[in-house]
Amino acid sequence: MTSLLIRLFIKDHENTKSATVRAKYGTLAGAVGIVTNIIVAAVKFVVGILAGSVSVMADAVNNFADAGSSLVTMVGFKLSGKPADRKHPFGHARIEYLTGLIVSFIIVMLGFTFLTESIGKIINKSESNFTLVALIILGVSIVAKLWQGLFYRSMAKRIASDSLKASAQDSLNDVISSAVVLIGALVGKFTSLEIDGYVGVAVALFILISGIKLVIETANPLLGVPPEKETVQALSDKILSYEGVVGVHDLIIHSYGANRMFCSVHAEVPADCDVMLSHDIIDNIEEDVYQEMGISLVIHLDPVTVGDSRIDGMKDYLKKILAETAPNLHFHDFRAVFGVTHDNVLFDLVLPMDFSLTEEEITNLVTQRFVEKFPKAIVKIKIDRDMNDIL
Repeated sequence: MTSLLIRLFIKDHENTKSATVRAKYGTLAGAVGIVTNIIVAAVKFVVGILAGSVSVMADAVNNFADAGSSLVTMVGFKLSGKPADRKHPFGHARIEYLTGLIVSFIIVMLGFTFLTESIGKIINKSESNFTLVALIILGVSIVAKLWQGLFYRSMAKRIASDSLKASAQDSLNDVISSAVVLIGALVGKFTSLEIDGYVGVAVALFILISGIKLVIETANPLLGVPPEKETVQALSDKILSYEGVVGVHDLIIHSYGANRMFCSVHAEVPADCDVMLSHDIIDNIEEDVYQEMGISLVIHLDPVTVGDSRIDGMKDYLKKILAETAPNLHFHDFRAVFGVTHDNVLFDLVLPMDFSLTEEEITNLVTQRFVEKFPKAIVKIKIDRDMNDIL
């Protein structure tokens, strides 16, 4: 069914890198969500009123809110597809994150509302009265929400959308909460136990917890998260594949939404290579990366000495020190100026974000061990933080 809807309503649906196509995916997902949620919510609300069940009515209001969330998602995708302008030079793709955050807050607020209503029913001890038809309708609504959740999940995977991922999780949460409501209704129908209010509390708590988790997940991209390791590795491998590039470091990737990725990196080239040739290589890399990976890349040229036995020996020993100290330490921009009485040795020492030793401790440790091997060395270390542990 999902594939059929996509083929019917989205032209060029395979081109998911296109902002226009992504917007159409979001519009379709939002429209399907609005229609299915309104139908399910209306049916549940009628059942809840007739049965006098606060848990069913709470579940119905939840589905009405889902329809509003679908509208927010649809509008968000429409706005996120707008091109860059003077006030937003990196485009509007991050609006999709905002819509996911709005959906998450709606879920949290509904959870508090349901909790209050359910506690009120426990205190007032009102009874519910479910008919067989009402129970069947609740069962059908669960199947409908399950399909909706799987539909959202499929759409989210196709276009890598956090907003639709949040909607999918919300729908699957509804399946669980509705199933709990149905179980409570069955218990009330066939036994003398009146647990509707307690079921409502359980559903409300479940909605609250899932909403809070979604708030955290959807807020993370706005705060800034590390790029995927696969992206970092692919980009590093791509740059190193060019003849004339001997190393890369200080790779920084900024994401301004889906398919809006900007990157800067330092590329090491032999110091004795013609600067015009190195510059030409860098230009080619930047253009190829944009065409093949869709990443706007800026490369800083770093000349390094290659083939000097003394420098290579120092580098090898430094690698040994770092490997024996911690497995995730590395360095770059190694330089050495040899003199009669002393040798100046300079390099950047790259530490993981959560490294256990302080900068002063690791600097003293590395310096002490290096000088034991090369007593003439005056070591000058610049501490750098590794934003991408894979490099």
